[in-house]
Amino acid sequence: MNELRKLTIKEKALQINLRRDIYGSFAEIGAGQEVAANFFKAGGASGTIAKTMSAYDMSFSDAIYGHSPRYVCQPRLLRMLDHEYGLLLERLPHEADKTTFFAFANTMEALNYERTNKPHGWMGLRFQTKPNGPYNECIVHIKMLDNDALLQQQAVGIVGVNLIFGCFFIQDPEELLVSLVDGLVHGRIGIDMFQLSGPDFKHVDNRLMSLKLVKNGLTRAAMFGPDGHVLQPSEALYKKNVLVLRGRFRPVTHVNVDMLLTARRHFKKEEDVDKSKILVLTEITLNDLRTEGEIDDEDFLARVDIICALGQHVMISNYQEYYKLVEYLSQMTRGKKIGIILGVHNLQRVFDEKYYHDLRGGVLEAFGALFGNNVTLFVYPALKAGGESVYTLDNFELPEKQRSLFDFLIKNNKLVNIQGANMDNLHIISDEVLESIKRGEDGWEDKIPRQVVAAIKDNCLFGYPCPPDKMTKKEKSEK
Repeated sequence: MNELRKLTIKEKALQINLRRDIYGSFAEIGAGQEVAANFFKAGGASGTIAKTMSAYDMSFSDAIYGHSPRYVCQPRLLRMLDHEYGLLLERLPHEADKTTFFAFANTMEALNYERTNKPHGWMGLRFQTKPNGPYNECIVHIKMLDNDALLQQQAVGIVGVNLIFGCFFIQDPEELLVSLVDGLVHGRIGIDMFQLSGPDFKHVDNRLMSLKLVKNGLTRAAMFGPDGHVLQPSEALYKKNVLVLRGRFRPVTHVNVDMLLTARRHFKKEEDVDKSKILVLTEITLNDLRTEGEIDDEDFLARVDIICALGQHVMISNYQEYYKLVEYLSQMTRGKKIGIILGVHNLQRVFDEKYYHDLRGGVLEAFGALFGNNVTLFVYPALKAGGESVYTLDNFELPEKQRSLFDFLIKNNKLVNIQGANMDNLHIISDEVLESIKRGEDGWEDKIPRQVVAAIKDNCLFGYPCPPDKMTKKEKSEK
């Protein structure tokens, strides 16, 4: 651990206050009032704080930052940062040659009196790393998990100090990310979106930071779009009809693409699906990212580069069981239709009772969550052992004691055969394709999309033999 992270919150605030070259303003709405307070309590705040304010009333807030349909959202946070940072440059030009300016802002919704809401908020810092330099920006979305509003406010104050301290004193992006919860016991704060940008952080891939959020236990799921920009799941999935394909995508094959296309055709025909609000999501679990027991950052980026190139949204999750993934998505979509795409062999594992020993209700409890009111599993066919016949829901094998449950799910449209699958692709096994790529064999190109072939060859992905002019220094030394 970085030694600086061992400092208390008061010590971190004081260390910033004692720096004559760090100066800025605080704008806090809602439950975020404690951040600036921590700097005042530490002492020496006059050397750090140009202004603190809280436009708590909506009319006052609109008068300062402009009208917003929602007050706890990323666009509102960005308006606050724009306004406050602009004022620093406008009103303190005489300080610009010797000062690194910053503007901190947050907009938070703590637990209400009736305890009917889901406490969360946005927090951000716009900051310079040298006088007269361009600004950088760090934006996070947090979930407040304490069951008391005062404790939530306290936790927000701690995260805010950690954010400001980390941006100025911690160089490693992952170390900065993890430091946000320093001083808090596990389970008080969740962080499901982290974005670090600016001229001084061009080397930071925020998709990789999304993976680090999940890997370090700050959230169970993180998301980004086809353009690589990180997304906050509850906003991206809000009232969407979500269709999910889970896989390793190492690499994406014709089978993966066909699963998405054919299942989407089925999904669009569902009566309770709004075609204009469909979001197709490719999901990778931490377990599926591990190769030889470890998660390889370059391997992860290779996979998501290809998925994004195919125009897909990506979710990284720590939900190994399908029913837990569905529970999570149901909270995000607010009861809208959810479709899960899976191969028939994976469905076999879904029915395996050994995965539900930790549940009091066993398989029935899990299925209650998995097959909710608006959930359908779209099952893609496979070749049976020996490759002589096709395996589908029509000849699905399971213990006799589960047959009635299976029939119930079929009759109630909870399990649906994917029709129109390309049977010519069923022989493609991704592990075999991967081994062919590593060995530089011929023929693997016919089993994956052309864009994927080009990406693998151009970037030497998945162990594809790399010509000397494309080798990294590490690869040359290993060779």
